[in-house]
Parts: sequence; structure tokens; C-alpha cells
Amino acid sequence: MVRAGADIAVIGMSCRFPGVPGLTEFWRLLVNGESTVATFPEHRLTGSTVSSHPDAATLTTGSFLDAIDGFDAAFFGTGGAEAAAMDPTQRLGLELAWEAVEDARIPATALAGREVDVVVSTAPSGYDLLRKLSGSDRDDHYAALGSSGALIANRISSLLDVRGMSFCADSGQSSSLVALALACDRIRSGAVELAIAGGVHLITDPEAGISLANLGALSPDGRCFTFDDRANGFVRGEGGAIVVLKRLDLAVADGDHIYAVVRGWGVASGGASSRMPDPSPGGQAAATLTALERAAVDFGDVDYVEAHGTGTRLGDPAELAGLREVFRRTGRTRPLAVGSVKTNVGHLEPAAGIVGFVKTALCVDRGQLVPSLNFRSPNPAVADFARDFEVARVAQPWPGQPGRPRRAGVSAFGMGGTTAHVILEQAPEQPPTPTAAQTAGVLPWVLSARSPEALRAQAGRLREFVAADPSLSAADVAYSLRGERHVRAPGGGAR
Repeated sequence: MVRAGADIAVIGMSCRFPGVPGLTEFWRLLVNGESTVATFPEHRLTGSTVSSHPDAATLTTGSFLDAIDGFDAAFFGTGGAEAAAMDPTQRLGLELAWEAVEDARIPATALAGREVDVVVSTAPSGYDLLRKLSGSDRDDHYAALGSSGALIANRISSLLDVRGMSFCADSGQSSSLVALALACDRIRSGAVELAIAGGVHLITDPEAGISLANLGALSPDGRCFTFDDRANGFVRGEGGAIVVLKRLDLAVADGDHIYAVVRGWGVASGGASSRMPDPSPGGQAAATLTALERAAVDFGDVDYVEAHGTGTRLGDPAELAGLREVFRRTGRTRPLAVGSVKTNVGHLEPAAGIVGFVKTALCVDRGQLVPSLNFRSPNPAVADFARDFEVARVAQPWPGQPGRPRRAGVSAFGMGGTTAHVILEQAPEQPPTPTAAQTAGVLPWVLSARSPEALRAQAGRLREFVAADPSLSAADVAYSLRGERHVRAPGGGAR
């Protein structure tokens, strides 16, 4: 097979989940095998009747952010009235995009006027309904702008003043991985050299989960038992993730830190092969085989697959059946390690795929598999599970073979049948790049913000960040803060 075009580097990432403001805390959560699942914050239930619903316990169990109303409107160039009308998913998208660009060591002003794509995903959070019921949107000039999901991408493009495609993808629960695939298509085609992709998900109205409960998709036990014999549904999750993608040859030439390389991707539909809400093994196999072909990688050289892994009775067996079809078509014989981040942070629905992508990129970068939680014994609907699959129950070294790069796949399924799969590979070794910090004497740690309160908060986050990573060099931190501000306290830029 001949691979056309260029590989794509992942040079920046950001994420946020309950109690997890950034990548450092996310990695710690993953390695420690912890979960963010709890109950819906009481102060966010004001005005809701969900507590009297027969499925109240199921609806109010999940991975929920404590607060979704904190937003520095002035920093993002919006007035107070406009910010109040904005769906919190728009605000979260802006924050995560800014943090991902910072993590990529790109001064935001350097992007102004450039052809940079922004492709993200979301789903209605219920915020517009709450505003209508409260009368807040009556005669509100900004109401129409605040309720539009498409404006998440547009607001990010406006914030950074970038001129490429600005698009909000919607293919159900596979949306964010489809968004990433679209961004990769554009980079590989030569249309752009840089793209921002990802997804966000918030649940402002917990009653919105009633339809999922009626469908039988939610776990009454409040846990996602992926691949396990107790699998009975998923728990919902809030948060999101954004990544910055760049053509690999340019990233290497510029000395960018590369988390992982996107080698190939595929998107397919199950067609009429199954009922509308059920995952299609054929669709998954098609997407995975396309990704492998584009990557020019043998399935036998893929060490791990981050599964969609919802922990539903029908979903897990169907997904593993799709992977077994890939086994059959490629002649793979060794077992495949599989896992699901949904056991840690719940199902972020339109943002689920990008969350799995960020988890997997971190694992590939650091050469370690992390536990997939709540697995005790395999789902009996999957015959001979141990012949083809294994689930990591503890943190462990990467299970690859000496002499070749670490490789992994990431899957995402949409309820309507759209499936995406991405192949990630370990970044190429790069020589260390000398910095001014190596020859400098004393350098100040420079902080900036647009208000005294934000400056104090930024200083506090920086202090926590440095305290959590003793390997950091004081001189490198100083140089980074002065030059590009790419050493960032998790959970916020200059806000």
C-alpha cells in the first residue's frame, strides 16, 4: 500500500472534566485508575423537577462539572450581556481552544490572518430552553447567537482571527472524532497546514437524559461496565477536549513538541446493516480498515485500541465483533489490548471521541497503558474473549514490540450509524533544541492578565503546576513564560 500525502502531528491538547482542569490532572486520574462519576451538583438543580422522576437516581448520576458559569468575558472580547446569552458550551469551547493553542507553544497573535481550520462538535445543552422558561431571552439581542451550536467553531475562529474552514460537525456520538478526521483530510490535502479540532459537552438540564433512560442506554448502577458481564448502560459526562494539528514535516522543522502522529483515519456508515440506535460491526470494520490502509500500517502492529466502549448490552459485543472482522480480514493473530475512557469520565456524547483520542495520545507519548475501570469478567455475549482481547486493569508499560513505534487506534460510534477510527503512532525522535534558558543567568517569571483577580488566579495555578512537576527547570519555565507562555498552569490561560 502506498500512503498519499503527509502525516499529521498532534502538537497541542487541552481538556477539562470534573475536578480535572487540564492534562496534568487528567493523566494522574488515568494512571491512578480513578473516576469522576458522582451526582449532579445540588446548586445546579434549581428549578428542575428531575428529582421527582422515577429514574431520578439514574439521571442525576454521572460526571458533572461543579460550576459552568465561570467565564472571563472581557478576556474573550465579549460583553457581559452577550456572555450571559451564550450557551456554556460556547464558553467552554473558547477556553479549551485557547488552552490548546497555548499548549502548542503558539502565541495566539501569531495565528491572526492565517488559513487555520476550526472543526469542533457539540450537542444542545438545554441552556436555550432554560432561558426561555425563565424569560431571560425575551427581547435579548444576543439570544439567537447564544443558542447556536454552530457558533462554537465560529467564535473560536473569531477569537484567534483565523480564516480557514470554521465548522461544527454533528454525527451523533462520533462527532468529535469525525471532526478530527475532517481536519486531517484538509491538512493532508494541502488546503491548510494547521487545524484546531475537538468537542465539548454540557448538560444544563438533567431532564434531557430522560430520552436516553427510556431508550435503555443509561446504567441504573451509575457505572460504565465496559466489556464486563455487568454491562447495562453508560453514565453521562461533561467537559471536553481540543487538539491542535499540524503537518508533521513542519512540526519537526519547527521543533514542536509532538504528542503523537496521526497516521490514518476512516469514517464509514453502517447503512441498513442494523437498527438505527445499534452500532454496526460492518461500519466499524470498514472505518478501521480504511484508517489502516491510509496509514499503511498492518493491524498486527497496532498494540491498543481505545474503544467507543459504552458498556451497553448491545454496544460492546457489536464493537468487538467489528474488531474481530478486522482480525479476520487482516490475519492478525495476537490479542489486542482494549479499553475505554468512559469508565473514568463518563460518556461525553458528541465529545466522546476526542476525549478517547487525547487519552490515547498521552499513553502513546508516555509509553504506558492505563487501567480501564470496572472490568471483572468478560461479557458472555463475546465468545472466547481472552483469545482476541485483553483489558488493562493496572497501569503498565506499553505492550509493543522492540524496534517499532508504539501504535494505537481510537474508535467512536454515532447512534445513527456513523463510525470513525483513527490510527496514532509514537512521534519520531527529535534532537533537543537548545534554548536561551540554558545560557541565561536569572530570568523573571512573567505573568499577565486583564484584571488583578485574574492575575492572582494565574499565579496560583502556576504555583500548583510547578509544585506538581518537580522535573521542571526554573530557567525553562521563566524562558517559556517570557517568550511564548507555553508552560501553562493547567486549567487556564491569562484569565
